[in-house]
Amino acid sequence: MTTTTLQPGQPLGRTTISPAMQRYPLTQGVNPWLVTLSVMLPTFMEVLDTAIASVALPYIAGSLSASNSEATWVLTSYLVANAVILPASNWFARRFGRKNFLLFCVVIFTIASFFCGAAPSLAVILLARVLQGAGGGALQPLSQSILLESFPVHKRSQAMAAYALGIVVAPVVGPTLGGWLTDTFSWRYAFYINIPVGILAVIMITRFVHDPPYIKNAKVGPFDNIGFGLLIVWTGCLQIVLDKGQEDDWFGAVWVRWAVAALILAFVAWVWRSWFRSRGLLDLHVLKDRNFRTGCFLIALLGMCIYITIAILPLYYQEILGYTAFSAGLVVGPRGIGSFVGSPIIGFLGNKIDPRKLLSVGFVGFGVCSMIFGSVNLNIGPTTLLWPIMFTGFALSFVFVPLATMSTSTIPREEMGNATGLFNMLRNIGGSIGIAMASTALVRRAAFYQTEIGAHLSPSDPALQHKATMIGGYLSHQLGRGAARPGALGLMYGELMQQAALRAYVDIFRWTALLAFFCAVAVWLFKKPEKYVAPPPGAH
Repeated sequence: MTTTTLQPGQPLGRTTISPAMQRYPLTQGVNPWLVTLSVMLPTFMEVLDTAIASVALPYIAGSLSASNSEATWVLTSYLVANAVILPASNWFARRFGRKNFLLFCVVIFTIASFFCGAAPSLAVILLARVLQGAGGGALQPLSQSILLESFPVHKRSQAMAAYALGIVVAPVVGPTLGGWLTDTFSWRYAFYINIPVGILAVIMITRFVHDPPYIKNAKVGPFDNIGFGLLIVWTGCLQIVLDKGQEDDWFGAVWVRWAVAALILAFVAWVWRSWFRSRGLLDLHVLKDRNFRTGCFLIALLGMCIYITIAILPLYYQEILGYTAFSAGLVVGPRGIGSFVGSPIIGFLGNKIDPRKLLSVGFVGFGVCSMIFGSVNLNIGPTTLLWPIMFTGFALSFVFVPLATMSTSTIPREEMGNATGLFNMLRNIGGSIGIAMASTALVRRAAFYQTEIGAHLSPSDPALQHKATMIGGYLSHQLGRGAARPGALGLMYGELMQQAALRAYVDIFRWTALLAFFCAVAVWLFKKPEKYVAPPPGAH
């Protein structure tokens, strides 16, 4: 791309800046919305793939002769590789160039997607998922830092609104799209769909994305092998413990205790090294910034709220109400409509209203919706929660965009890649912790309520005997007299378990609401933002 123009008769060394450079100096003459589209394609693809794979797990297990427990490693292996590469993305971007590293990650992710779809065995798909997670881990922080640097400060909220469309909408579209692809074609197409998107992303990034001068001229130290190894140990142990802890009764298992001990030691050593080593893998001194420190705390809690809702609500429709995966995806799909409507609105309001007020409104709205989810029963229909689900997506737009903007508003451009890597890592870790807590609570609260309800039922209870007699009378015509009473008691026990599970879901939704209300108060830990000065005439 030509950035300077030499006029006829003009002395050598005296050049004029082209009109495109004058209009878009931050993107070297490229319209920043073209840059936005270019970097959002791979980010949307990466986030979408996480949600799609979760829907296809039972089909993957059946196709590859694996148990459901073994199939969950398809998710765990991806999350481990993803979490490891996130904090290291800034070093690789500075060492090899951000554009080159982004292209490399997209290519690796796309190739790995093909091998995931073509995998003939569980071992092959696990290896491909590790490779896919390594390629996809850096896509989010790279895209976010490129977007933040492509727009002037007074338009960053618009950039984050576009970014939110990918981050918030993709996990919602994922289950629906994944269910449709799996039911209509095969689970393998849930991975094959990434290939054309990846090719288009490579073409657009090559054409429209350019590295700023500080990236081109960056001088980086040697790779921190020890820091990277410590990062692998503590993130790997964390993901494995969260994923498998409930199955083995958490600290009741010896391996969990050893894994947690290794996690703590590796984490403390990694923090110490990252803080005191001047050129470590990740510079934690960025946490000295109050706004960024507050943002990291809130993004971890937001990750918990989002992923609990995304994982639990479709599960409620499938396990309690008997919906198929595709039907459950359709029911929760309107959340994407709410996000799509809310993102442009927050992009417009971001520079006109104190972001802390927008954050509070968003968290309160999310909390109110979670409270409504906490009033569900066994008689709701597909459209009963339509408006709360849609408003959840709308509220999330009012959370994510101001949160990302406020957290990075006082971060220097040179530290943007370092900050976004840490920011996104904490969101993923928060989401992993939230899913693990929700899964554990579902099992344990359901068992608690089953015991509580069962304590009020006795074989000599007249009401129970009357109910069993009525059901047995009906079943005697279908199963015969000998099987009627056991069948009646079995149906009543199934109803007891269903009621216990329902109350467990209600508890989780209400706890999520309390967490959202806490975040609505915590946003006031941000410093009061300075109002942006209006740009000079003609500036863009």
